[in-house]
Amino acid sequence: MGGRNGQGFVAGSLIGSLGGLIGLGGAEFRLPVLVGVFRLGTLEAVILNKAMSLVVVAAALLFRSDTITLGTLADHLDVVLNLLAGSLVGAWWAAGHAITLPRQWLNRIIMVLLVGLALIMLAEALAGVHEGSAPLFEAGPLRFVAGLVAGLGIGMVAALLGVAGGELLIPTIVLLYGLDIKLAGSLSLMVSLPTMIVGFARYTRADAFKVLREEKPLMGWMAAGSILGVALGGLLLGIVPTGWLMGLLGAVLLVSAIKTFQHTY
Repeated sequence: MGGRNGQGFVAGSLIGSLGGLIGLGGAEFRLPVLVGVFRLGTLEAVILNKAMSLVVVAAALLFRSDTITLGTLADHLDVVLNLLAGSLVGAWWAAGHAITLPRQWLNRIIMVLLVGLALIMLAEALAGVHEGSAPLFEAGPLRFVAGLVAGLGIGMVAALLGVAGGELLIPTIVLLYGLDIKLAGSLSLMVSLPTMIVGFARYTRADAFKVLREEKPLMGWMAAGSILGVALGGLLLGIVPTGWLMGLLGAVLLVSAIKTFQHTY
């Protein structure tokens, strides 16, 4: 394991562990590290992040299969399909535009999105996410349209940042459909995987896609570290108060996003 690959493994493990502790894959934290520490171009970092997120989310689905049964997930397939109807379109559209955007504009958009995610995490830490509350809308056309719009926005963010989108999907599923947060975590992975595959397929048309070949060792070690970290974080779930940790990570993301992408202004 070379110095750079070793750094990737350690970074992936730490980020994965912190993400696992709050039920996320940690991709939103990997992106500033790929740009700021490993000096990758923004689009290259997004594509590499997307590839690693696919691997981590697939692994997370396997880790969670004992906690939430397939039967339970099948009972809520309507929620998954509702969000997917919007997120697949959003991911396809956003990834296509990311390829053609000038790098400076892509950097600006990514900084704004990361800062937005950080503020959402800080707000969640202060307010807390209600478990199994009453749904925002009763089942019907209004809730379907709300799910479609939410999915569209989440798919766009996921494609532009190379993330799974769990930090947006989980509160959306809890609040919009009134489901338990643990169930929402597994359902969010079922939405994330197809959404990321669509975004990833769109990125294959970009010249920057060659980064997967050029940075194959780094991607492999960082993904391995991320999976190990997510597994460890999942085992330690509940030891550290989630609200406190969410606030801390929100603050870290806010600072790292501004520090990494401030040169774009």
